[in-house]
Amino acid sequence: MVISYQWLRDYLPVSLTADELSSILTSIGLEVEAVEPVEAVKGGLNGVVTGHVLTCERHPNADKLSITTVDAGAGEPLNIVCGAPNVAAGQKVIVATVGATLYPTEGEPLTIKKAKIRGAESAGMICAEDELGMGTSHAGIMLLPADTPVGMPARQYFNLPETDYAIHIGLTPNRSDANSHIGVARDVCAWLSHHRGGNNQVCLPQIVPAATGDVPEGAPAITVKIEAADACPRYAGIGISNVTIGPSPEWLQRRLATIGVRSINNVVDVTNYVLHEYGQPLHAFDAGKIAGGEIVVKHLPEGTTFLALDDKERKLRAEDLMICDASGPIAMGGVFGGKYSGITEETRHVFLESAYFTPMGIRRTSLHHGLRTDAATHFEKGVDVNNVLPALYRAAAMIAGVSGGVPYGGVSDVYPALLHRTEVTVRYDYIRMLSGKDYSADAIKTILLALGFVIAEESEEGLLLGVPSNKPDVSQPADIVEEILRIDGLDNITIPERLNISLTGQLPSDRKVRERTATLLCGAGMQEIVTNSIVNSKYYPEREGLVRMINSLTSELDCMRPSMLEGGLEVIQYNCNRKNTDLALFEFGNVYVRAEKGYEQEARVALWITGNVRSAYWQGKALPADIFYLKGLVNNMLAYAGIKGVAIAYDGDAQVWKWKNKELCRIYQVPAATRKTFDIKQDVFYAEVNWDLWYQAATAAAVKYSEVAKFPSVQRDLALVLDRKVTYQQVQEVTAQQKIAELQTFGLFDVFESEKLGAGKKSLALNYTFQLHDRTLTDAETGALMNKLADAYKNKLNAVIRD
Repeated sequence: MVISYQWLRDYLPVSLTADELSSILTSIGLEVEAVEPVEAVKGGLNGVVTGHVLTCERHPNADKLSITTVDAGAGEPLNIVCGAPNVAAGQKVIVATVGATLYPTEGEPLTIKKAKIRGAESAGMICAEDELGMGTSHAGIMLLPADTPVGMPARQYFNLPETDYAIHIGLTPNRSDANSHIGVARDVCAWLSHHRGGNNQVCLPQIVPAATGDVPEGAPAITVKIEAADACPRYAGIGISNVTIGPSPEWLQRRLATIGVRSINNVVDVTNYVLHEYGQPLHAFDAGKIAGGEIVVKHLPEGTTFLALDDKERKLRAEDLMICDASGPIAMGGVFGGKYSGITEETRHVFLESAYFTPMGIRRTSLHHGLRTDAATHFEKGVDVNNVLPALYRAAAMIAGVSGGVPYGGVSDVYPALLHRTEVTVRYDYIRMLSGKDYSADAIKTILLALGFVIAEESEEGLLLGVPSNKPDVSQPADIVEEILRIDGLDNITIPERLNISLTGQLPSDRKVRERTATLLCGAGMQEIVTNSIVNSKYYPEREGLVRMINSLTSELDCMRPSMLEGGLEVIQYNCNRKNTDLALFEFGNVYVRAEKGYEQEARVALWITGNVRSAYWQGKALPADIFYLKGLVNNMLAYAGIKGVAIAYDGDAQVWKWKNKELCRIYQVPAATRKTFDIKQDVFYAEVNWDLWYQAATAAAVKYSEVAKFPSVQRDLALVLDRKVTYQQVQEVTAQQKIAELQTFGLFDVFESEKLGAGKKSLALNYTFQLHDRTLTDAETGALMNKLADAYKNKLNAVIRD
């Protein structure tokens, strides 16, 4: 939330600097995240004055420069070299003195220094309007009237408003009472009363019920009817006739601009002004476009269409609350206005709405239709039902003042069932216990009364409090303690010398295996990432069983991820766009799918590699990522976890690794069409591990210790000529079937293909390591083992042994 320092000062009984105010706000829980100066002209024209050109002569060393002497009202005249074609003696001008910093309309800031220009000394600058940041003209210097006083600060001459400050507050969602300038002022006044004494009241704007007369000729009489009181407990409105739509006064535009609100026209600007003043959203209708002269607040049938201000037609849900006239919906209650009932330059009569809508309904409608308006964000946090009329009166009077209109017809205030205030009983000893501070009863009452609480009953033990209607978050004694602590100052909470903490609960059972796996992957040069488990459903246009969000934060984050792939691709896209193209990433997370009964959540670990997995260096070239490198990483993970008995199958272009006939891991190259969705132009290789099954396999693996063998191992090589269709996995399976106890390891170290081998043939070169723990194998024994393997390959794979 952003508030204006100058605007806030209007409601405070004492003067506080921006720094003092920032300190107070942070102390009471309204954390100030930034304070930015807001000036009509950047820099405030500090060091810039009016001057009188006494003399003007051509520069002897430059045809387009002039040497002037200028009286700037501060002692000796200044020598200034000027390049403007219109400079002449006798003129009154704007002069930037040495040390002044100018912020031109275009270009970088310029600090004025003494200088020599073509040999002539210059101690200042005679300014054009674009050099001051006050326009775009650079045709010549600004010329002032002849009677302009000399030495007057330019800020004073141009009557610039006092510097304002945009104060950015990190407002927590429960603090709807502080979601306005008056709400913030109320907290500041409570702090002043507690810390500085006295009865510091908010200086509220004078609210006089709008003087209304009969309906003037040509102005429609508008009545109000509520048919959905559960969603709209209160609705009020008033007509304003004979308005003139135009730009807002400069002061109003300036205040809205300070808090980042764009000026639209005088009527709409007033509704925005009162919204940020009181925290009460308002809406202005063109009264002449309200068909039938009646406003009806109700729900419409499912699928009803509504054309909004943004020219988009939306299909309504039955639960969406609508503001209707005789022709149909004219606004989405508390969220967005309609196309045909809005204020235009032709509007002559206005119907001004001020209402209380229930937070839950507004939030659901706003999120469903993707309309995150200021009004919706205020209503969904909860507004003060007792501000409905004061805000309406305030806005009606302001609109009359800035547009020339006249309120008419009386106020329609439909409030069928009063909302009763919340009452909370709190004991003094509870306050002292929970806060850790020995507050006196008087101090407690001072704070609570300053915040608007009503003491319904009082005893020696405690208070029965009526909670102000602007604090929907206060409902229990702990909330009262929080309010007291805030105003006393969160930075005044005493921190004890010793804290006693009892930790209970168990760590996740897979934590050790997970940490070991993460350590392995980091050691292999990979980086761990954490991505959002809520993703965009557009990534899965044909996928069924998506777990969709009911109340999505945005239209782009609307479903739970069914796969880890897309989150990592977003990270790769972000990095590639910033020329960081060599990436090896992994992530632990969950995926979500619909099941026959409800939903299922499954743990995953995902790996992505792209670009180069090794940079070029003096002994070798860069090593590009490929599917085999990723497969090697997964193999290392298997070996590190002690998982055995994994079989590899193929599903199209993907390798599917299975354990006990269940899919343990899937490895593949990300298709080009998928990469195109993320605008990734380089190859990406991906592996997704079923972590639940992996953990099960890792814990099932028996770890056995054996001492280092005392006898040497024997290595042998073998080259097989096979059909190209024969996979290395088949070779592995045949080898394992021989159950040779002496065989410690074997692996593939070369693949060779050539027409010399025969059509459709390939050669696999394999290395074998044999070893016994009680003696050394003889050559004859090793040869017999190799013959056994060769015969198995011949019989089962039709292999030919190469010499």
